[in-house]
Amino acid sequence: MILVTGGSGFIGANFIINSFKRNDDPLVNLDKLTYAANQENLRKFEAKKNYFFEKGSIEDFSLVSSLLKKYQPRLVINFAAESHVDRSISSSDEFINTNIIGTHTLLKACLEYFDSLKGEEKDAFRFIQISTDEVYGSLKNSDPQSIEESPYFPNSPYSASKASGDHLVRAWHETFGLPAITTNCTNNYGPYQHPEKLIPKIINHCLNDEKLPIYGDGKNIRDWLYVLDHCEAISMVAEKGKIGETYNIGGKNEIENINVVQNICTLLDELKPKKNGNSYSDQITFVEDRLGHDFRYGLNISKIESEIGWQPKENFDTGLRKTIEWYLTEKID
Repeated sequence: MILVTGGSGFIGANFIINSFKRNDDPLVNLDKLTYAANQENLRKFEAKKNYFFEKGSIEDFSLVSSLLKKYQPRLVINFAAESHVDRSISSSDEFINTNIIGTHTLLKACLEYFDSLKGEEKDAFRFIQISTDEVYGSLKNSDPQSIEESPYFPNSPYSASKASGDHLVRAWHETFGLPAITTNCTNNYGPYQHPEKLIPKIINHCLNDEKLPIYGDGKNIRDWLYVLDHCEAISMVAEKGKIGETYNIGGKNEIENINVVQNICTLLDELKPKKNGNSYSDQITFVEDRLGHDFRYGLNISKIESEIGWQPKENFDTGLRKTIEWYLTEKID
């Protein structure tokens, strides 16, 4: 049994979909269904005898404890998080509550459950914390990519809250012996992503003939990871990862934001051309940069490549084409 928290969100839902493609291991999804969750993403699994949905928050100790006792999972994967940087700047409370207090509560419940296990069940138990590259802070063009031993240097309320959660996970492993592993991933994209995120936002704005807002000069750099590649990496870390370790997961696609938007426009010009023959790139507009906008993130993924044997299957061109084709099929036709 696998317990997934935040499984109705973007990455969590894709993980559940990918997990059932890999095998038929039973899975329970604990999600409090915030604005970023979408029950429809997993509706097709509701009739499955090995899929269970529980509505609730990781901040609820009694609920989490009861679910652990009820389902007896061998693996807990914590996707539950508030993750939108702009929202964390305008209103940080939910980020503190979910990413710090929620993680703390989840860890307490998991430790209590872990201590109750014996023999093979105890040996098999794992806790996986899903985190972000943003905890390492902003890089310059000349800086090497962040490695797992790089110091944490978060700059936004979002990244600071995720860093806090990661530190708690480490503490629960080091102090109490909870068998935990942390993964830090780069920007994800793909099917089922909430429309507030950059790629689906730009796709939707293109198709609705709206301006395509780009912060500052558009030169900020992110590494882009196709979400199903990320999900496969998590499954492999759960199977092969060393307890107490951290693994960076990236797509090897460091790209300036302006180029991301231009690539979307170029693909849409091909896949769904405008009736007037104009390019979607005509809709690009530059807006005032956001507060504390980190310049660049980039992860060195040699550790997961060598120790786990994982590599991303999609490059940005192939992954972006699949993503746009999915949005055109699901959202437009």
